[in-house]
Amino acid sequence: MRVREPNVLVKALSTNPEYLRNKRSEYNSVVDYKDWQIGTGRKFKSLRLWFVMRSYGVANLQRHIRSDVRMAKMFEGFVKSDPMFDVVVPRRFSLVCFRFNPNKEHEPGYTEFLNKKLLDSVNSTGRIYMTHTIVSGIYMLRFAIGATFTEDRHVISAWKLIKESAIALLRKSVF
Repeated sequence: MRVREPNVLVKALSTNPEYLRNKRSEYNSVVDYKDWQIGTGRKFKSLRLWFVMRSYGVANLQRHIRSDVRMAKMFEGFVKSDPMFDVVVPRRFSLVCFRFNPNKEHEPGYTEFLNKKLLDSVNSTGRIYMTHTIVSGIYMLRFAIGATFTEDRHVISAWKLIKESAIALLRKSVF
């Protein structure tokens, strides 16, 4: 979108929940296009839903949602089966909130540090993108499935990348 004064548009449409915050946006080193579109607030949710339903149709939308939820359940299973990770809150639809917690005796601050490093490491590869959030003072990673062409192989590959990055982080860390 071309506008004469982008700061006016950003001011009007900007939202900044915890899961959308990142270093580059906070330092204004990138253009944050999330603020250049229809708002994420309550008023515009019905318009967004209408666009999606018009694009997919009801049957295809149902199939897409069921597939995403199934893949999120698979990812949640990967997290639960690994003792270095915790599922922090129960999975909702296609969102899995988890954290890297290799040593349950560490202080919460150190666990948060490890998770921030893991998030940076995974996102810096450019292969997948995850976000974070903080709930009741607990820093956690968010793995959301929802892209149109996501398949099981993508989720499996993402989990392998997360594990490899976590192991590499442990090798670098001094306990």
